[in-house]
Amino acid sequence: MDKKMKVAVVGCGAISDIYLTNMIERFDNLEVVACCAAHFEHAQKKAQKYGIKACTYEEILSDDAIEMVVILTPAPTHEELIRRAIEAGKHVYTEKTMTLSHHTAEKLVSEAQKKGLHIGSAPDTFLGAALQTARKALDDGLIGEITSFDACANRDIDLLASLFGFLRMPGGGIGYDFGVYYLTALVSLFGPVNKVVASVRNLARSRVNVLPDSPSFGQEFAYENESQIFTILEMENGVTGTFSVNGDSIINDQANFTIYGKKGIIKIPDPNNFGGKVVYIPAQNGFGKNMEPQILDYGFPYGENSRGLGPSEMADAIIKGRKHRANAQMACHVLEVIDCIMESGKKGAFVTVTSSCERPEKMN
Repeated sequence: MDKKMKVAVVGCGAISDIYLTNMIERFDNLEVVACCAAHFEHAQKKAQKYGIKACTYEEILSDDAIEMVVILTPAPTHEELIRRAIEAGKHVYTEKTMTLSHHTAEKLVSEAQKKGLHIGSAPDTFLGAALQTARKALDDGLIGEITSFDACANRDIDLLASLFGFLRMPGGGIGYDFGVYYLTALVSLFGPVNKVVASVRNLARSRVNVLPDSPSFGQEFAYENESQIFTILEMENGVTGTFSVNGDSIINDQANFTIYGKKGIIKIPDPNNFGGKVVYIPAQNGFGKNMEPQILDYGFPYGENSRGLGPSEMADAIIKGRKHRANAQMACHVLEVIDCIMESGKKGAFVTVTSSCERPEKMN
């Protein structure tokens, strides 16, 4: 039997159910043994539901049998939780973003490396069937020389920030909380970003709770984060494209993620998800008959909601002595890209991204 890595989950909010379900029932190289939360009664409920132990964070850190902590708390709490886990000698996998800025994230990575510890960070959706299918198509040269990309999406911040209070916190803006999926996907497909120029806006710093069942329905709340970003990205490999996300729209996200090549076009589904249809549009012959679009299917697994795949893949990498794919270097780079987008929005000029990272290995 392959070695199992003992894991504790930190944070028992809504996202914890899919993580706990998958890490307990699906990924057999993980053994979830404990959970904790800011409100202990929340941890007790999850522990009872999933047959694990409810603990304090101090108890988790002092338990030598626990090798990895998976942090599912709001972004402003990540830095301290990660630092304490590293000090206790634990590997860490955290929900996005790793911290509130790439400067603090890089310091944590340095401390972890000194101790021989691994840090992984969401999103791990790029490990799923859709983006791995797109990756293979690009690597195989299906659309020839890549000339550009265009990624854009919409959300309804009024509704989402009414429902989820953490979106009103630092790090909860449309770029850091949602744009990170697209930017991680782009880095996984093309490699690191060289420079960016952006327009960043917040259309309403005072918003109204629109949830009828909420106790604060109809009341105003402050929203200091970005609600819209419009960006040009120049990648290190020379490919240039656009990325924009509008949080002042409607709730049903409409992802438009297109990669253009000299031999065809690939359309990718929302990188907030693991699966979806990847469409290939072959080049036509001159002004002749249009070629029919094709749905690509290379048989990659993880087309359904596979959150928990990141911790499982990281555990496998640690045990086998290789580099994991949703790694800290990539997470730090993507975080700096978002920081640079924010900086460019203030300056109105191109900003160079100082960090880099390796393009993660494709899934087998």
